[in-house]
Amino acid sequence: MPLLVALGAALLFGLVFGPQWWVRRAMQQHATERPDLPGTGGELARHLLDQARLEHVPVEVAPADHFDPVANVVRLSPQNHDGRSITAVAVAAHEVSHALQHAAGDRLLAARVRFAPVVQGFEFAAAVVTMTAPLMLAILKSPVLLALQVGVGIALLGARLVFHLLTLPVELDASFRRALPILETGRFLEADDMLGARTVLRAAALTYVASSLVSLVNIARFRRLLPF
Repeated sequence: MPLLVALGAALLFGLVFGPQWWVRRAMQQHATERPDLPGTGGELARHLLDQARLEHVPVEVAPADHFDPVANVVRLSPQNHDGRSITAVAVAAHEVSHALQHAAGDRLLAARVRFAPVVQGFEFAAAVVTMTAPLMLAILKSPVLLALQVGVGIALLGARLVFHLLTLPVELDASFRRALPILETGRFLEADDMLGARTVLRAAALTYVASSLVSLVNIARFRRLLPF
């Protein structure tokens, strides 16, 4: 039995943290500075936006790479904004592709923007449920009500993962239907570098799903609250 428990824990650990580890490794593996590249990630992003007649969309430095559809801004991390690497180039193309989706009125992207605050509300509610579950058990002394509260908490936590799985096509479209052809036809990278760019684009597409899998750890913590 202890062996089965250990195996189960190892599988859960791999499921939760494996994708995140792979995404980070893929990004770091191709983040080596390449002075031979024609420009930085920030310069490429600006060039692509201007080329698409999106001169009004600014490119800013931020702690994390993302496109903000509300402010209509492409934001790149310092290492990708100022770096000359395969990762910087591929990530810049990926985030610009979200700006292209936004400009084209992509319905799935619009749906993600519309429902993102709702999912954030679910996460806040799940945190409240987590903190109050032991207190409610101590006050009401009802395992049934505790089980109901834990079930609600698990459903709220799972909403984030389901949300990113349902909107994964937005990320795949940005990486492979838009960014990859841009890099190939524009010849911003040599042919030998395109394999690395594909890996980075795949990692960029899976970033949100990989991070949301961490919610499974909190679900496991919820399960331990149950007395049965």
